[in-house]
Amino acid sequence: MPRIQKRDDGQPWYADGLCFACQGCGRCCGRSPGYVWMTKEEMADIARHVGMPVKEFRRTYVRRLWRGLTFKEKPNYDCVMLDGGRCLVYEVRPLQCRVWPFWPSNLTLPQAWRAASRGCPGMDAGPRYAFEQIEALRMEMDG
Repeated sequence: MPRIQKRDDGQPWYADGLCFACQGCGRCCGRSPGYVWMTKEEMADIARHVGMPVKEFRRTYVRRLWRGLTFKEKPNYDCVMLDGGRCLVYEVRPLQCRVWPFWPSNLTLPQAWRAASRGCPGMDAGPRYAFEQIEALRMEMDG
């Protein structure tokens, strides 16, 4: 688990919470190489959502790599589930997508959060997530 910077009082740097409201821009879903990891259960849920048999869905949209199952990418590195800047499976998207931007890597340092926010207009916007909410999401992502 990545080490999290602490404030002088010993609390994580984000102990007062962080703001986020998804803008639906799709920037977190492409424009550079990456992986969208999913479980077999998530893959099956997504296949059902798009009305495809699981085997066909996997053959068409998913690849198996060293860590597990991940969506394929388009030639421009967009996720195959991104269409016109919108996620086709938003309602049943994998955990990795659901917990963005509260990934452990974005929570290590304020600088990591700021770096991620340069590509995401929803970070530092919208409602404030309480420390407890952030920790629950971070821990869910860490498994």
